Amino acid sequence: MATSLVFLLLVTLTFSASTLISAKSNATIIESTCKTTNYYKFCVSALKSDPRSPTADTKGLAAIMVGVGMTNATSTATYLAGNLSATVNDAVLKKVLQDCSEKYTLAADSLRLTIQDLDNEAYDYASMHVLAAQDYPNVCRNMFRRVKGLAYPVEIRRREASLRRICGVVSGILDRLVE
Repeated sequence: MATSLVFLLLVTLTFSASTLISAKSNATIIESTCKTTNYYKFCVSALKSDPRSPTADTKGLAAIMVGVGMTNATSTATYLAGNLSATVNDAVLKKVLQDCSEKYTLAADSLRLTIQDLDNEAYDYASMHVLAAQDYPNVCRNMFRRVKGLAYPVEIRRREASLRRICGVVSGILDRLVE
C-alpha cells in the first residue's frame, strides 16, 4: 500500500513537473516568436489569450494570429455592411461604406488563403496574402478621401489600425518561419 502511494506521488510529481516545463517552454516560444514582430506586447497578449497557444509551434502561432485577423476583418465587414450602412441616408456615403465592407471581406479572404499557404508551407505566398489583407483597408480609407467633405469615421480608423497591427505581427512570425 505504501509502495503504491509513493508510486502515485512520483507519477503525479513527474507529470506536474513536465507540464510546468512544457508551459514555460511554450511561453518562451511565444515570447521569442513575438520578438520578431513590431508589436511585441500585442503579440504576446493575443497569443497567450488563445487556449491553443500552449501546444502550438511557431507555424501554429502564425495560424492563431491569422485567425485573429480574419475575425477582425470579418467583423469590420459586417459592421460596415449592416450596422453603419443601414442607418445612412446619404447615397454616396452608403456606397463608400458598402465598398469598404467589400474590401474588408477581401482582406478576410486573403487571410483564409494565408492559412492554406501555412498548411502548404508556402511562406512566400502567405506573406503576399497577409500584405494584401493589410492593404485592403487602405483602399477603404482612400475611398473616403476621394469624396470631398466625407470624414473617415473614427471607428473604422480604429479597426483599420487593429488589422494593420495584426497583419504586422503575422508578417513578423512568417519572417521567422522562413529563417
